[in-house]
Amino acid sequence: MAAILSSSLFASSCLPKPFSHPRTHTASSLLKARASLLQDNEEKVIVQDSFPSKSSPLHTTNGKSSVDSISTSAFEKGIIKVEQSVNIFLTDSVIKILDTLYHDRNYARFYVLETIARVPYFAFMSVLHMYESFGWWRRADYLKVHFAESWNEMHHLLIMEELGGNAWWFDRFLAQHIAIFYYIMTVLMYAISPRMAYHFSECVESHAFETYDKFIKVQGEELKKMPPPEVAVKYYTGDDLYLFDEFQTSRVPNSRRPKIDNLYDVFLNIRDDEAEHCKTMKACQIHGNLRSPHSYAEDGDDVSACALEVDCEGIVDCIKKSVNPDPARVK
Repeated sequence: MAAILSSSLFASSCLPKPFSHPRTHTASSLLKARASLLQDNEEKVIVQDSFPSKSSPLHTTNGKSSVDSISTSAFEKGIIKVEQSVNIFLTDSVIKILDTLYHDRNYARFYVLETIARVPYFAFMSVLHMYESFGWWRRADYLKVHFAESWNEMHHLLIMEELGGNAWWFDRFLAQHIAIFYYIMTVLMYAISPRMAYHFSECVESHAFETYDKFIKVQGEELKKMPPPEVAVKYYTGDDLYLFDEFQTSRVPNSRRPKIDNLYDVFLNIRDDEAEHCKTMKACQIHGNLRSPHSYAEDGDDVSACALEVDCEGIVDCIKKSVNPDPARVK
């Protein structure tokens, strides 16, 4: 139940809300008409869907988790709830430690958070590359998006380092050793249950969003008086923003172009990045649901083409499919 309450609470703050638009004559116009609109203000983030996606096991409708509404067996629903409960417990435990150590040192806390935040994407890619080596997996979109996510988190980390968040050796020691443990744990979790690993990453990104949101509300006026780090200006306003668009899987490419005039703008955009990571991790919890935003051709695309790609869900499923391949694929 803790997992259900946590996911319901976060859904009201940073997850996408659907909206309607008039129909247009071309697929290109339809995508642009449904492009995401991000309202940069302290009170709320409005991030709207632009691409079709299936519901996540965490999606809530009328206050109920879709764990109770999707057509799955009672056994699978129980497994999902157990996975969520374990993830919430682990996340809350780490948050309590960080609250104790960093209650009055914001930049050091952000440095630790961003060091940890990159790890799951490294772990996902490691497992997927292993699956590729055995011929079990042929979904390039997952690798592209997860790399773009790690690239985004790396720049968050560079920003925190430029702000002095890694000045004390203890903070570096703690962050790096947590990252090692987190990597090993995520690799094992992702091999056994990708859904659980993606949900755990969503929990981490949810905490990051809430942390930055609280920070800019409390320190907003001071941040507006401070200049932005050079690395932030280059990352958010550079000429090549392909990877910046790539990790935002619910947005049409080029629909979000941040302005960076001061340190407040930097943290505002970092917060909004975390909201985008949350949506991507939520989409990933439905197997085969993730697509690169650049894979949607402007003249329309046949989504069913993805079904022809080789893939599997977890190492047990991969081994089963390698032993008993689909006859249709063999032909």
